[in-house]
This record gives sequence, structure tokens and C-alpha cells, in this order.
Amino acid sequence: MDWIKVTIYTTSDGIEPVTGRLYQLGITGLEIEDEQDFKDFLENNKQYWDYVDDELIKEKQGETKVSAYVSDNPAGYEMLSAIRTGMAELKSLDPAGSFGRLETETLSLNEEDWANNWKKYFHPMEIGEKLLIKPEWEELPEPSDRIVFNVNPGMTFGTGSHYTTQLCIEALEKYIEPGAKMLDLGCGSGILSIISLLLGASEATAVDIDPNAVDVAYENAARNNADKSKYHVFAGNILTDETLQSKIDGKYDVVAANIVADVIIGLAPAARRYMKDGGVFITSGIIEDRAGDVKAALAECGFDIIDVKQRKDWVAIICR
Repeated sequence: MDWIKVTIYTTSDGIEPVTGRLYQLGITGLEIEDEQDFKDFLENNKQYWDYVDDELIKEKQGETKVSAYVSDNPAGYEMLSAIRTGMAELKSLDPAGSFGRLETETLSLNEEDWANNWKKYFHPMEIGEKLLIKPEWEELPEPSDRIVFNVNPGMTFGTGSHYTTQLCIEALEKYIEPGAKMLDLGCGSGILSIISLLLGASEATAVDIDPNAVDVAYENAARNNADKSKYHVFAGNILTDETLQSKIDGKYDVVAANIVADVIIGLAPAARRYMKDGGVFITSGIIEDRAGDVKAALAECGFDIIDVKQRKDWVAIICR
């Protein structure tokens, strides 16, 4: 089935009446783009990032939009007509124009294109000296002696394409030795912990504050034939959750945290607590401007910095 995307231009004040009218029509799967919400979200969650791409900020600027999808068939056309009628009625009730222009815009979408066209942007990618990240639908043109990590970029967060992940993978290649135990703090898709197993780690434990990460990481592990008995994924806050702390209690040869500067700074004492003597702490996700803050925090926790890598504006700091 093909679809029509219907976009309604409104304002922050208009979101509630517009969505209410759509709900009355039985339309509940909505997309809402509101510049003020985006600004509020950034302001209220600063601890989770140090950098926001200018292109993303530019994309979120402008009119507030509410979008819905209707089927590209006679029933969908009737629904589209009802949406337009509903917006006209709403506009007549808003002489001051507080709800914006309430005009609609349509875009036809082919379901096959919608589901698959994004795949053309993902291709096999060599990282470091040993790894090759491969979308699961791709076939390698010729045999490779690299370790292949299969990923489905459509269902996961963390695919290896970002510089910070690449820096971490290169560090893992260097510091994961056969039989090593590895701990991944803020694991996301599980890419770092699973790759550690592929590199020869005897055990990998992954932790993320997002409960969704557990299923995603296990799915990626299965996709790469990782030994489930060697892989453990948990959700929770490692700094405050005593039950979680007891589950991952132990000493690890390598601890990795590919997050952002402020979270790494907060995690540094915990990382030290879970490391073996002589173990390595790999940190990344650090924007260049915050590298000094992270170095200072690591030193305060007794770490010795043994390597610093940079790619574009992103920095990885490796310490013992």
C-alpha cells in the first residue's frame, strides 16, 4: 500500500486543537515538529550532549508542523478531505490566528521506497586494521580476512559510522586481548561489547540507562553469532542502582564509555571501581572543547592517560 503524508502548518498554541481534531477523525499516528519543544528539550537535557549539529538546529527552525499519514486510495482521499474541512473549521474559530495558517501540504510516498531507500546510504565500512562493519543485507564483493560485524542500521542506534565509535573500535583492537573481560558503559546497540567478543574477549557485560538497549544489544549479538553465555546486558543507572551494581560486580580488563563528557566525568569513579589493576578505560563521545574537562576528571580519579586520539572534532581518551 502507498501512503500520503499530510502536513498541517500551525503554531505551538495550535498543536493541541489540531491534534484534537485529527483524533476526532480517528487519526492517532502523528508526527509533531515544534521549534520551541526542540529548544526546551535541548535546554532541559544538556547533560546528555556537548554538541548539537548546526544542520539539525536549522532543520528544526520554522513553523510548527503536525503530520499524519493516510492511505493512497479512495478511503484515504475521503480522510484527506475531512482533514482539510476540519482545519478550515478550526481556522474559522480562531480569528486572531493563534493557531497559525492551518494549511495542508501533501506528499505521496511509495511504501517500498519508504521502507528501503534509506539502505542505499549504508555500505560495508572498514574500521581500524581488523574490523569490517557490514549492513546485513549487503554481500561482500570478495572474501575478506577482516572480522565482520553485521548490523541493521534501520533498527538500532550505534552503527559504527560515527567518528566516536570508530575511535573506540580502534582502541578495542589494540587493548582487547584473548580471554579479556570487557565492560561497556552506555552500550546503546551493544556494538562495542559485541565487537570485543569477536576480537577474543572471554566475557562482555553491557549496561545502558535505556531499557530498549537490552533487546537491541541481544539482537545484534545474535546477528553476529556471539556466544550468549559470554554476553550479559543490563538496564539501569550504574551510579545509583545497587541491584545493577551487584549484577556486574567484578573486575574487568577493559572498560569503555562512548557517551558524552559530563556522563564520562560522572562515571569515572565507577569505572575505576570495576577495573582490574592495569586495566584500560576507553572513553569517547567527547567534543574537542570538553577534552580538557574529561582529562582533569580522569586524573582526579587516579587515572593515567596513555593515549589521546582525535578525528575531526571528536576525541577519545584512553587511560589506566
